[in-house]
Amino acid sequence: MEKINAVITGVGGYVPDYILTNDEISKMVDTNDEWIMTRIGVKERHILNEEGLGSSYMARKAAKQLMKKTGANPDDIDLVVVATSTPDYHFPSTASILCDKLGLKNAFAFDLQAACSGFLYLMETAANFIRSGRYKKIIIVGADKMSSMVNYTDRATCPIFGDGAAAFMVEPTTEDVGIMDSILRTDGKGLPFLHMKAGGSVCPPSYFTVDNKMHYLHQEGRTVFKYAVSSMSDVSAAIAEKNGLTKDNIDWIVPHQANVRIIEAVAHRMEVPMDKVLVNIEHYGNTSAGTLPLCIWDFEDKLKKGDNIIFTAFGAGFTWGAVYVKWGYDGKKE
Repeated sequence: MEKINAVITGVGGYVPDYILTNDEISKMVDTNDEWIMTRIGVKERHILNEEGLGSSYMARKAAKQLMKKTGANPDDIDLVVVATSTPDYHFPSTASILCDKLGLKNAFAFDLQAACSGFLYLMETAANFIRSGRYKKIIIVGADKMSSMVNYTDRATCPIFGDGAAAFMVEPTTEDVGIMDSILRTDGKGLPFLHMKAGGSVCPPSYFTVDNKMHYLHQEGRTVFKYAVSSMSDVSAAIAEKNGLTKDNIDWIVPHQANVRIIEAVAHRMEVPMDKVLVNIEHYGNTSAGTLPLCIWDFEDKLKKGDNIIFTAFGAGFTWGAVYVKWGYDGKKE
């Protein structure tokens, strides 16, 4: 019996048309382009500002493009999983809305919540459904409308985040490519440092929570930065060592796009030159679960079959990890 592995066979992405620049942000809060670029590395971010549209809208755009590019028949999709911290509704799931919008009749679907590590966890989840032998075509989507929880009077957080979504098709293969290995971690120590206080079952919405701005993202930047650098660096080094990967045979590192200084620190620790690190934070900001697949969507034409790629991320919780992927096809400009 040949060993079944899960391979990524295509990617689709979407970012909204409206671009929020640093100059615009500097009119909202006391900051400027130079400060934002030096501290965070973001020049612009895409914002979904049309009334009544949420994460499922961006997820649908990304998944539609993915299905078109891969020639997928809607009836053949077995499973849809969406990683998001900004679902359209508490319930039903964003993934269920996606199934309806895509006309999928034979899939089951659910959301996964691991904040900025969401897509990392998705890859491992999809890979195991494929390895079980029961599922053949899985769509995984990272989609976040971060603008829905950002306080645009908070100069510490408002320049960081943007909106966007991207999707992978994951299918079985017997070739020596695909999602090869992962190390995923959660420690639960991050609650005080990165959360949204109100809106959940502990603190339901009320006039008090709204008046006190408790429905916005709260982040203690220094603490989160420190944890992110050490966690992403350690876990990337660990998965490389476990799989005999060195700076010479790692083709690409795909890090979560939260802060350019975190990305540089991870590359430095891995002794990998920055030209092997996929970075697009300048144009998108932190799209949470969207960052990893949006990187691949952006740079797909650089990827070659057999490339050794390490994905790594860190998110609220704290959640973090690394996934080693041997890329499954030669990327090309559409």
